[in-house]
Amino acid sequence: MISGTTEGREITSLLISKGCEVLSATVVNHGARLVLHNDLMENTGENTGEYTIREAFSEIFQIQPFRLIVDASHPYPEGVSKFAKEFCSNRNIPYFRFVREEVQLPENPLLFAVYSWEEAARKAAEMGDTIFLTTGSFNLEQFLCHPDMAGKRVVVRVLPDSQVVAKVRSLGLPSRDIVAMQGPFSREMNRATFKMYGASVVVTKESGRAGGTDNKISVALKLKIPVVVIKRPPAKGHDAIIVNSYGQVLQGVKSILADYK
Repeated sequence: MISGTTEGREITSLLISKGCEVLSATVVNHGARLVLHNDLMENTGENTGEYTIREAFSEIFQIQPFRLIVDASHPYPEGVSKFAKEFCSNRNIPYFRFVREEVQLPENPLLFAVYSWEEAARKAAEMGDTIFLTTGSFNLEQFLCHPDMAGKRVVVRVLPDSQVVAKVRSLGLPSRDIVAMQGPFSREMNRATFKMYGASVVVTKESGRAGGTDNKISVALKLKIPVVVIKRPPAKGHDAIIVNSYGQVLQGVKSILADYK
């Protein structure tokens, strides 16, 4: 199980409750600690990048080969899923990719859908001078280093993880512009933080209802704050079994494991 999301942890617990042996790995340090809180799960450790996952997968597979991979990692970044799919393809292992259903964006003149971080930075800079970034620390460098960000105030909301906060600080953001909080966030919390920091534009990723996308968008629009939504990369079905519900995961896993009995 490649986790790091709420769905990943819940699917892991579901599979364990059905008698499956699950090894859970994550690329997010904060997520690794959350997984370790469940003493029914094993964990590869606090993997912090694709390279360490590559090493861990290869080593674990030599010691105790696994029969399938369920990838419930966040759609950003893509590198982890790309490696996992290649790993499975090279070894003829079934690969399930859990994909959150997309939020249908409302028609609104203050809502702008983009398809890259470069485009997001450019559009956000057009819309205001205080940019509230709710995309976490991933690709933060690319966003902050965009030439259109010069002279803009960027407030970032990230996980309350020491390494994440250290990364944000290393990029030059002052403490006053770092909101280190664990979600999910209520409408009231989003409203309060957007107003507290004087957000003139909100930037979010399209990460489904579970990621709070609809919540952030609706609150910002009610406050008349423009929203830039970075659309997720499309789920690619080649060499992958795309699933959108826990039931589909369970049914697929049972079907694969039945072949080994």
